[in-house]
Parts: sequence; C-alpha cells; structure tokens
Amino acid sequence: MEHEVELIAGSYEQIVFGYKVDIAEKEWSLKADFTHHAHTASLSAVAVSDRFVATGSKDETIQLYDLKKRVEHGALLHHDGTISCLEFYGASHLLSGGEDGLLCVWSTKKWECLKTIKAHKGHLTSLSVHPSGKLALSVGTDKTLRTWNLTDGRSAFIKNIKQNAHIVMWSPAGDKYIVVVNDKIDIYSLETASVTATITNPKRISSVKFLSDVILAVGGDEETVRLYNIDTIKIVCEFKAHENRVKALDSFTVEEYCVLVSASNDGFIKIWKLHLDQMLEPPALLGEVNSTARLSCLAVRQPGPLQESTGEQKVQASTSQAKESAQEPTKTKRVRISTEEVVIEEDSCTKTTKMENAKKKKQKTK
Repeated sequence: MEHEVELIAGSYEQIVFGYKVDIAEKEWSLKADFTHHAHTASLSAVAVSDRFVATGSKDETIQLYDLKKRVEHGALLHHDGTISCLEFYGASHLLSGGEDGLLCVWSTKKWECLKTIKAHKGHLTSLSVHPSGKLALSVGTDKTLRTWNLTDGRSAFIKNIKQNAHIVMWSPAGDKYIVVVNDKIDIYSLETASVTATITNPKRISSVKFLSDVILAVGGDEETVRLYNIDTIKIVCEFKAHENRVKALDSFTVEEYCVLVSASNDGFIKIWKLHLDQMLEPPALLGEVNSTARLSCLAVRQPGPLQESTGEQKVQASTSQAKESAQEPTKTKRVRISTEEVVIEEDSCTKTTKMENAKKKKQKTK
C-alpha cells in the first residue's frame, strides 16, 4: 500500500483498538487490526510512534504495545495517580504527565527514565513538545503555564493563568501556542509570551488539532467539529461529526489534502477529507467504523523513515545532558527560580515488564 495509516483509540472500557486504514479511490475502509487489554481502569491518554503504542490510564500505569511484533511490551510504573497525557518525540523519546504533577522524559531505546521533573504543585493536565525538541510546555491545576528546557530539565518560564487549563499545544511551526480553559482558547506568541487573541467555542473543548499553522480543528461536548483560523479568529468550517460529544481529534496528510480523524463517545471513529484551501464546504466522509465502545482518546500512526530519522537527529543534541544525568545515582537538585523552588528528581527508572516486576518490588523494599 502506498499510504500505510493506522488509527489507535482508547476507551472507557479499558481496551485499546487498532484499525488499519484501507485507502481506496472512493470509499475508505477501517479494518480491525488488534485489541490490547492491559489496563484495569479507563484509558485517559494514548500516543504512538513508528513502533510503539503507549497508553495511560486511571490505573496509574503506562502500558506499551509493540506494533511491529504485535505483542505486549511491558509497563512503565513511575507515576502515582491517573496518567493525564503522553507524547512521543520522534521515535526516540516519550514524555508523560500525570495526576502526581510529574513530567517524565523516557528513552524508548531501553525505556529508561532520563528525567523526572516535579512540574506542578497540583495535577499536570497537558503537555506539548516544541518542534525543535528542546522545549516543552505544561499546564496544571496549580493555575500555571510552565515552559521547560528539556536539555537540563529546568523551568525556563512560569506564567500564572488564573484558571485551570486542560490543554496546551504548540503550533506546527513552533512560533505560537494555545492554552485551552473550558470553552476558551488563548493564542500565545512565543516571542512575547503573551495572549494575542482568544477564541470562544460554544461548548467545553475536549480536543484540538492543528491542521496547518493557522487552521485549528476543535471538538468538545457536542456533536459538532469546528475549524478556526487562528489569525482571523473566525470559523472557516463547521459540521456535525457524531451523534454524541467529540472526545478526540487527530489528522494525517494524503497527497494534496488533509484527513481529519474524529472519535466520539458514540463509539465511532470517522475519517474526513479536507481541502484546506477550500474550507467553506463541509468535509466529505471517507469512512467510519463502530468500535462499540465509549472512546476516550485517539492517535494516528503514519510511519515513514523521514519522520523517524528527523525526530532522532533533533533530540540527540538536546537530550545528551539528560542521558548523562540519568546514569548518576539518584539525587535531588533544588533550583531557585524567582520566589519559587522547582524540585527536579533524577531517577534512573527503567522499563518494567512482567518478567521484571519482581525485581522492581525488591528494589522498592531495600
């Protein structure tokens, strides 16, 4: 197949669903590829790289699934509380955030935890890695937006935002970012670190996805998906996507057009054809599948050698220092930033597979 695309969706029923997209000229089909039932509670986050699926849950674990071998790969047991967000950077690193306020940076080579940062005093609700791989943004229930230097794991900037934000995301070009609080989207400029505009959606927002540097897809507590131009702050397209609220959005590109993927509590995953230069017309439905589960999160896998090599090359320089520090004995640094104290716990925590569970328990008791 010329375009290999796979959709990965998590559900409240603890199951991960994998579907392969069969791309045809007229109607596309979504074929069931695998299911993975490793969690004991509902899924809250999913991320995918060229090889691995990482899923987070209310059961406090990150479960790994090897897409090449089609087998369970193990679990990461480092967070206390719900895993709120997961994001791969290229094929070499995974970032995780949780209810415990921790931001963890993992190497996917040996599944070592390179950095453990106490990012927020409350829950860490969302994180986003800059396209360069050198910065990350996080928001939490302590009503702060924080910028992290991933080279040394230190806080580069802290901004009080007065409300608890639940989504933060860089634009594809990395020159701006958005922060979502309930039904409002604040658009920030990287250069000034200030709000340049605000979009108000009719309902609370559950998911956002940049389709280009200016077009943002927004789904929330309703059946409608809206596409906003974040430069003009106008709706360029809106359409009824599902019969229930939209829980997750993602996208990929095929030839000259963009494909938007939506998942809902109604159990359906749908794929929509969009021409970003012709946004006034509603998108065409290319295909759909009913998972028969209440879907909670979604990720698209579109593997390619360019995507993998680019990601690895970019992060090699920015994480070299983190790799060195991961080999040191466990210690705690205290870094004074203004009047706040950021605690960085550098743990050399490794992947825990079923075979290694006993070993990890022994280490905890020592």
